[in-house]
Amino acid sequence: MNRFLLSAGVAAAALFAAVPASAQSIAGLDALRTWNLVVLGDLTSSSEVEGRTFVGGNLNGNSSNYQIANPAPSPLGVPGLTVVGDVNGSTKNLNNGSGAVIGGNVNSGFNLNGPAQTVKVGGTIANTNVNQNTVQSGLSASDPAFSVNLKQQGSLLTSSLTDLSRTLGGLDANSNLAIAGNRGTFNAVPNASGVAVFNISAADLDRIGEIQFNLNGADTAIVNVSGANVTLNDNFLGGTQGLGQHVIWNFPDAKTLNATTAWGGSVLAPNAAATTGNYIQGSAVFGSLVQNGEFHLGTYTGTYTPPGTTNPGGGDPSPIPEEAVGLFALGMVALWAMRRRSARTA
Repeated sequence: MNRFLLSAGVAAAALFAAVPASAQSIAGLDALRTWNLVVLGDLTSSSEVEGRTFVGGNLNGNSSNYQIANPAPSPLGVPGLTVVGDVNGSTKNLNNGSGAVIGGNVNSGFNLNGPAQTVKVGGTIANTNVNQNTVQSGLSASDPAFSVNLKQQGSLLTSSLTDLSRTLGGLDANSNLAIAGNRGTFNAVPNASGVAVFNISAADLDRIGEIQFNLNGADTAIVNVSGANVTLNDNFLGGTQGLGQHVIWNFPDAKTLNATTAWGGSVLAPNAAATTGNYIQGSAVFGSLVQNGEFHLGTYTGTYTPPGTTNPGGGDPSPIPEEAVGLFALGMVALWAMRRRSARTA
C-alpha cells in the first residue's frame, strides 16, 4: 500500500509539473490580440504573415514567411512562429528576430533573418544555418513538459475559440445591414459598452459585391454570419485599414470558407477548412488552412469582454485537469501516511 501511495505522490508531482501555469496560457479573445494567424489544425502555406502565427497541427507547403513586420511586443514573449507538430516542405523564413517554438521536427529547415533569434525544437532540425542565432533541438526528450505544454496550449485555443465563436453567435443584434443594389452598408450602432452586433447570413454576403463599413465609434463590431459554406469575395469601399482592430467577422457554422478578395476585419471561423487567395487585414482563426494570400497586421485590439467570461481575454485561465486534481489529493494522502509511519517508527 505504501509503495502504491509513494508512486501516486511521485506521479502527482510529475503531472502538475507538466501542467502550464495559467498565466502562461492564452485563450479566447486574447488569442486574437496575440496572433495574426491561428490555425487549429494543419496549415499549408506559400505566402506570408506579418505578425505572429500559431499552428496546432503541422506546417506544410512551399517556402513561406513569418513575422515580416513588427507586431506589438508580447508580454508573454510569444515567438513569431509556434507549431505544435512538424514543419515540412520547403524552407521557411523567420524574420525580424521573431524566433520559433516547434513541438515536432523541422524537416524543411529555416532561414533565420534579421536580429539574432532563438528557435526551440522538440525533435530534430535540418537545413538550418545557426550563425549568431540560438537553436535548441531534442527538447521533448530532455523535458517532456515541453511538448505537453504546447499540446495543452493548442487544446485550450481550440476549446476557447470554439466557445467564443458560439457565444458571439448567440448575441442579439443591435445594428443592421442595409442592402441597396450591389452594395451592403454596415452601420454600427454601438451600445453603452461600445459594442455593435450584426446578425446576417452567408446568402446576404453572396447578394452584395461591395461593403461599406461605418464603425461610428464602436470599440468592437461583431458580424455573425450563419451558414456552413462561406465565400468572401466582396470589395471594401474606402479600403480595409482600421477594420481588423475593431471588427470581428464570426462564422460559427462555417465548415468551408473561401476568401478570394482583400478582406477587412478579423475573421473567426474555428471549425472551417479555409482557403485564402488574397490578404486578410486583421486577426484570423481557422480549423485548417490552405494559404495563398497574405495576413496583414491590424490584429484585434478591442476591449470587449464576452458574457460569461471572467477576464478580458474572453477565456478562463487554463484549467487543471480533474484527473490531476484527484492524483494530487492522492499524493497528499501518500505523504501524510508516510510521515505518520515515520513518526511511529521513531
